[in-house]
Amino acid sequence: MNIHTPLPAVDITIKPTRETYDRLQQAYDHFNKALFEGALPNALITLQRRKGTYGYFAGAKFQRDDGKPADEIALNPAHFHNRPLKEILATLAHEMVHLWQHHHGEPGRGRYHNREWATKMKEIGLQPTDTGNEGGNEIGERVGHFIIEKGPFDSAADKLLGKEFILVWKEAPAVTPDAKGEGEAQPVTPQKSGTRVRYCCPECDLKAWAKHDARLMCGEHMAAMLPTE
Repeated sequence: MNIHTPLPAVDITIKPTRETYDRLQQAYDHFNKALFEGALPNALITLQRRKGTYGYFAGAKFQRDDGKPADEIALNPAHFHNRPLKEILATLAHEMVHLWQHHHGEPGRGRYHNREWATKMKEIGLQPTDTGNEGGNEIGERVGHFIIEKGPFDSAADKLLGKEFILVWKEAPAVTPDAKGEGEAQPVTPQKSGTRVRYCCPECDLKAWAKHDARLMCGEHMAAMLPTE
């Protein structure tokens, strides 16, 4: 005889979508004003479980029915439960720098983080680094950051958190995340040297199989293809 475990009671008055996205828009508006002088257009913030990343930016990824475009800033909810809230907000600000550069600067080719991007990151109080620590390279294909203590972002984030800002909904932890990147997609290094793995372009659905240490590029988007398995 099958015995089914009863499901927990559901409160039908709760609105998870509104409770999540209203707060993300609040954070975006706050940092736009505090760090970018309100110069950034609004983006469509999405939650994407892209393996190997805390978040990413894609310019003009969406289009409204009247033809008006919107950029995308994606955050990975798989890491919400195991990272401090300020670090999640720093990922949002990191991607806002990519958005700033998309509209007001000269982005690097493909996913290259150039000197202009690194300078803007430091201006808002995030130190670029490809190691996650001091002394790492500030420019390159895969560059993360750390928060500069008492810098503009640190102060702006403290003000937001001082208003009792929280992210109410977090993905229920099921497995230990195996990604350690920051900002744009960071590859997960396969464990077996002889295993062929699948690579995927972060900008489109192009896929290819190759050895574990292959370096593949999507010719259409000039983006480094990332291992997904």
